[in-house]
Amino acid sequence: MLKYIKVFSLSIGLVLFNSCKLDLLDNPNAVTLSNASPDFLLNRIQLDFAAFFNQASDPGMRLTRMLNQGAAVYANAYTPQNLDGLWTNGYANILTDVKTLIELSERANLPVHAGIARVIRAYVMATMVDFFGEVPFSEALDANNFNPKTDSGESIYQAAIADLDRAIANFGASAASVPTDYFYRGNRDSWIRAANTIKLKLLLTSRLVNPSAATSSINALISDNRLISTGAQSMFFKYSSNLANPDSRHPRYSGQYSPTGGGDYQSNFYMWTLVESKGFPDPRARFYFYRQVTRNTRDVNELRCINNQAPAHYPAGMPYCFGTFADLGYWGRDHLSNEGIPPDGLRRTAWGLYPAGGRFDDDRGQPVALITGAQGAGIHPIMMSSFTDFMLAEAALTLRTTGNPRALLESAIRKSMADVRNYALSTIEGSVVTAFEAARGINWEDEVNRYVTRVLALYDAATNDDQRLDVVLREYWIALYGNGIEAYNMYRRTGKPSNMQPALEPNPGSFIRSFFYPAVFANRNSNAVQKSNVEKPVFWDKNPAGFVR
Repeated sequence: MLKYIKVFSLSIGLVLFNSCKLDLLDNPNAVTLSNASPDFLLNRIQLDFAAFFNQASDPGMRLTRMLNQGAAVYANAYTPQNLDGLWTNGYANILTDVKTLIELSERANLPVHAGIARVIRAYVMATMVDFFGEVPFSEALDANNFNPKTDSGESIYQAAIADLDRAIANFGASAASVPTDYFYRGNRDSWIRAANTIKLKLLLTSRLVNPSAATSSINALISDNRLISTGAQSMFFKYSSNLANPDSRHPRYSGQYSPTGGGDYQSNFYMWTLVESKGFPDPRARFYFYRQVTRNTRDVNELRCINNQAPAHYPAGMPYCFGTFADLGYWGRDHLSNEGIPPDGLRRTAWGLYPAGGRFDDDRGQPVALITGAQGAGIHPIMMSSFTDFMLAEAALTLRTTGNPRALLESAIRKSMADVRNYALSTIEGSVVTAFEAARGINWEDEVNRYVTRVLALYDAATNDDQRLDVVLREYWIALYGNGIEAYNMYRRTGKPSNMQPALEPNPGSFIRSFFYPAVFANRNSNAVQKSNVEKPVFWDKNPAGFVR
């Protein structure tokens, strides 16, 4: 995805579209029904949607221990200002442009354009509910109403599902032209599958509210057999390696791969889960994480915790600081660690090849650099084929929907492994992967089979459905690397994975069940009522107080 081309094309398109009939009383920079090109406007929506996904995934990954959450207590993790960008992008950019595009598309017989816009709108609005609870919707885009009221989360979910149904109808209609979109290149069947799979996600997320309705609707989707089921149908946004004008690399890569390093701290607990918790490394670990060193520091100035004992409230066997990583070079931080920034930018474990487009970890132990690895040509894993099977396995265990949860678990793991490896081999770093495996005598299929055998043994050893669900959703959490939205929803919905690493502080306060309203909404809307705390669950979270920590 060359963002430079897209933004440039959008700008040129808007100028050329109306250059012959420019009314000097009009604002030439405003996008209106009279001067907007549906193709270029759709481009802009997709770019903003990619940014929205990244903005929302970040806190989701941190709260679910995929990345370090850099605050000592939950109350300090996110202020009302922290998610201003997410809110503004969602409402001022995406939803406003979607409304314009749908009107344009319906005038010009472009139903596929409208369908894509509706899928994106449904995803964005559902995510707003997932993060904030009741938010503006029915009055949100009224140009004459500067103080829109909020709608119930349940009504917005229903509207999102209706949008997806209309999108599916759009994809089946005859069209004057079909866009070359950035997800499926105009493939209508793949868009229908994406819409159905996002509907599955919404039904599963809200299953605690109306389990019987969720069960029947999910069974209908299974019977229809038009969900994302193969890697070719996965929904992801692809970045390029373009460095400037503008920087179109994966944002995680561009934030870490520089002469000085820096960027995110990986989660010690997440790395331990992949590398050691099963007795042998997860085959995906070398793709997820890139170690800049192969042996951890012994210098307290670089890492204060090396001379400390694990907190007394940590359960036995819970990894702390480097733990058994001391001689492996996995260099991250524990949950809710806010130690400050020592001189470790070129030593801490970095994002790897998947999904950020970084380096494959072949034990070289070299620092990151500005142009290396896949050079940032990574992906946002929005809805991968493996996610479908994990969701169906959860539905089968909790709602008794159609399907064998054990078989779905195995299928999901194998698809996740394939997603990671196929992406890796498609990049310029692919030759590094195959050379490393050849030099070490590694057979990928054998590694995957060993992993699957181990997980299925854990599943078979479980004595009840709650334990089986924990096995399934721990694997889903592992497969979700790069997607904090689904991980955050899953954790609040199910409390899984269980036995997550505690905060370093024994009393970190209440887990964030929903975020404070952003300041841009709470401070400017006279109808907005800011939350007194972050303990209020969203409508679909029917679990008791203290359910997750």
